[in-house]
Amino acid sequence: MPASTEQAVRVAVLADSDTRWKWGALTARRIAAAEPTGFVLRGRATPTARQLAETGVSTTPPREVTGAEFLREVRDAAARGEGYDVVVLALVGGTVRAVLQGLSELALERRPVIVTGYVGVVYEKLADGLLLRHGADVVLANSRHDAERFRAVYEGVGADASAVVEAALPFLGGAPYAPEEGRDTLVFAAQPSVPATRAERVYLLRRLIGHARQHPGREVLLKLRSKPGEHTTHLEELPYQRLVRDLAAPPNFRLVYGHMGEVLDRTDLLVTVSSTAALEALHRRVPTAVLTDLGVREALGNHHFVGSGLLTSFERLDADVRPKPDEEWLDRQGVAAGGDAYASAFDAARERVAELLARPALPPVAPYYTADTAPGYLPGILARHRLDVDTPEARPGGLRRIVREAARGAYRHGVQRVAPVIRRLGEL
Repeated sequence: MPASTEQAVRVAVLADSDTRWKWGALTARRIAAAEPTGFVLRGRATPTARQLAETGVSTTPPREVTGAEFLREVRDAAARGEGYDVVVLALVGGTVRAVLQGLSELALERRPVIVTGYVGVVYEKLADGLLLRHGADVVLANSRHDAERFRAVYEGVGADASAVVEAALPFLGGAPYAPEEGRDTLVFAAQPSVPATRAERVYLLRRLIGHARQHPGREVLLKLRSKPGEHTTHLEELPYQRLVRDLAAPPNFRLVYGHMGEVLDRTDLLVTVSSTAALEALHRRVPTAVLTDLGVREALGNHHFVGSGLLTSFERLDADVRPKPDEEWLDRQGVAAGGDAYASAFDAARERVAELLARPALPPVAPYYTADTAPGYLPGILARHRLDVDTPEARPGGLRRIVREAARGAYRHGVQRVAPVIRRLGEL
């Protein structure tokens, strides 16, 4: 437990993208009432300074590290008597499993409480992602619906499900929706990888532009997550910024960036395929629509909204027919909660973390995926991350940093320029 009951809890957050850094930092504050020390993994989705600043969660940017460097930091902090009490892993499932292994192998006198979860709507790889996260002390579920699904997966394979704790998305909030005289703003919340094909993304652009033309008094905003060359949680091979260059848009259609909460402050209708922004909007009672134009498909993630009352199409939106959310569905998703419901959404997580910190010792990390349960799967995951704490890494000098940034730029160019071209050639 912390050296003194009066001493602030020390929390570290390790994230692998800007959105996961936002989730991790806000989660740390919700469950431990502490300002976390932040780290972001160096890799394909390492966020830029602009992206980190745009999250708005901290004036102190997280430090860029490799996985091994993070583990060394945890080990060395413990050796100095300044060990972390809680570690929040805001990472993809495979990386969570690798870091769990690394933390276990540090063999600290007292290991930190390990917390993980999901940054938004969980609509794909449910079983695999959950089982890769198994072994953390706390696996946060963003709603009652998710908590039930998570426990069912763990119990269904015979794994301990006690780590699952119902909470909520930590970034919900903001003023309730209030229409303003003379304001009429539709915002489309874009996603980096949904839909995936050029034809589908161009279709959405054409419908948005067509909607703007049909409603010249309405501001139509395409809210983008990143600028070309940047990456977020998911890779974006076909940025809307490039696709829209070939289309003639009216003056009331614009591309916008920025903090989603600030954009929602001036939104009268939020439209998306399956973005978590829909939950943010619903929590504030901003009118929300989830598109069915490209089908209701698992690959798109909009199947998550079946039963929500929000599914609709551009045909209906063009005619100003707006969907109405189902209140029971909203309640199960933990959004639009009235009274103190959202304020108390993290009480169970706080209590669980406090109870774990109060124990004289924590049990060994016990993940589901081991050499016994997944001998043909786990070794590959661990090998990809190469978390060798005992092998010192070269300190990046000026030339090394330049080469690293050049390599990262080349990778992003390949993802956003070369890969789509190769894919199109393959379709000929």
